[in-house]
Amino acid sequence: MFANKTLLITGGTGSFGNSVLNRFIDTDIAEIRVFSRDEKKQDDMRKKFNHPKLKFYIGDVRDPSSIKAAMIGVNFVFHAAALKQVPSCEFYPLEAVKTNVLGTENVLEAAISSGVERVVCLSTDKAVYPINAMGISKAMMEKVAVAKSRESDATTICITRYGNVMASRGSVIPLFVGQILSGIPITITDPKMTRFMMTLDDAVDLVLFAFQTGGAGEIFVQKSPACTISTLALALANLFDTPDHEIRVIGTRHGEKQSEALLSREENFCADDLGRYYRIRPDLRDLNYGKYVEEGEASIAEISDYNSNNTTQLDIFGVTALLKKLKLLEAVKENNAFEH
Repeated sequence: MFANKTLLITGGTGSFGNSVLNRFIDTDIAEIRVFSRDEKKQDDMRKKFNHPKLKFYIGDVRDPSSIKAAMIGVNFVFHAAALKQVPSCEFYPLEAVKTNVLGTENVLEAAISSGVERVVCLSTDKAVYPINAMGISKAMMEKVAVAKSRESDATTICITRYGNVMASRGSVIPLFVGQILSGIPITITDPKMTRFMMTLDDAVDLVLFAFQTGGAGEIFVQKSPACTISTLALALANLFDTPDHEIRVIGTRHGEKQSEALLSREENFCADDLGRYYRIRPDLRDLNYGKYVEEGEASIAEISDYNSNNTTQLDIFGVTALLKKLKLLEAVKENNAFEH
């Protein structure tokens, strides 16, 4: 499907964008455009890949004119640009709205007006039962994408939603590894807190599955295992041959959940089980939905959500096996640094 096509990745200098380039740069795709605000990261990426198929566009999803210019001649879009850090979004919630909600509107408007064939928007488990500004803004991003998907027959818009991407920039694994290498205590918030675990390759696979099979407004979720934060810390300490490394409990931070959900109870009730993935079909009701108010669905009460407590739980050996898949960790052991 990518042969002789042009792909645009918003927020393309991040961990996800780097993984997509690793996967596709040497295939028969015609061009990959990286759209982002950070000229330094773009320059680093340019030097790293040094490939004629790779084009860079400086801009901001908040600026409609910059994204429209980058969208000309594009066939496909992976929309990964977002503010993702929970604390910064808590302090500056309107900034999260500007990037995650209004920025998504700008990207989708530009894609539709430019005749883009398919757009995949990347979301997060924090959009389900959101309790913090980041999750709320991503939940609204999903709503915007679903609403926009109804407006264009020519541009197919769908969504992926996933949990923690292991070793992505700004995530907890680089923090823990840095603490281990520096010889300072590993700081965890709550030992019993659980999080979904998936690799960057899993994240790319999910986006590609949605890209290949997704219909307008559909949301795709990968079935993922989970573990407690203490299990993750212990597995990393063992992996770096410091099994007795000190672990310090600092307490739950503002805006954090005890567990995360990838499907709400209501979504789980109507989701299609596709084996490795779930598909959530869009709610296509219009404003004349009175008949849905008078008649309920009693069996929804019998369904639970799909969360990081009731999914497959990994022990230290299971987490270690996942960590060993991350080539980044081997690079850390050799170079004593994270590249991304």
